[in-house]
Amino acid sequence: MKNLLYKKSTYFLLGLITLCFTACKKDDSPYHDYVNTQQTFRGSAMDYLKAQPKGTFDSLLLVLNRYPFLIDSLTNQKLTLFAPVNKNFEAAVKYLNITRKNEGKVPVYLSNADWDELGFMLCKYIVRDNKTTDAYIDNVDGMLVKNIVIDYQMHVKYVKLSSAGYVDGGAATLNFSDTYGSIFTDYWVTTTTNAVNIKTNNATINILTPIHNFGFDEFTYRLNK
Repeated sequence: MKNLLYKKSTYFLLGLITLCFTACKKDDSPYHDYVNTQQTFRGSAMDYLKAQPKGTFDSLLLVLNRYPFLIDSLTNQKLTLFAPVNKNFEAAVKYLNITRKNEGKVPVYLSNADWDELGFMLCKYIVRDNKTTDAYIDNVDGMLVKNIVIDYQMHVKYVKLSSAGYVDGGAATLNFSDTYGSIFTDYWVTTTTNAVNIKTNNATINILTPIHNFGFDEFTYRLNK
């Protein structure tokens, strides 16, 4: 499986160059911490991220600033963003640097992490085509989706939470999984959403639970070099 990951990673830079050229042409438990009070936003996905309160998407914006072509995509292209919040990055960076300290290595942060590896992980969260939960609701087993740079497949499944003792009586959520190229769910790493269907001019944004570690358990593996 790791060989497959590295093989796909080798195509990442080529995919980024292609996307940039096009732009120039113009399993964790749910912890509900983010409250979605606005279902429609007048502006692009990038505008939405920038408009949120400090402490929400600062880390995501910091990383995106290293990839101008992704900023262009989030501004102009039709897509779906599974948006990681600050806590998702904080946990990943913390565990990475604990490992590096134990190995006598200097710390690595979002501002200086390996460009290819960080970008590869970031693109997992940006999915082609603008899709709301309606696109997934009739797929009992969920559906495979592709990110915007290479044909790396993620998996999305619509779930209704229980509420007040009623099964499937609560809010809708999405399970978002990295399949690692496997059909066996035991090998997948899955997170869930706190808010879904935030509609912008060009994209639909779903906000991830803060418990999720950015990179789907690959952050330390890819950046501890």
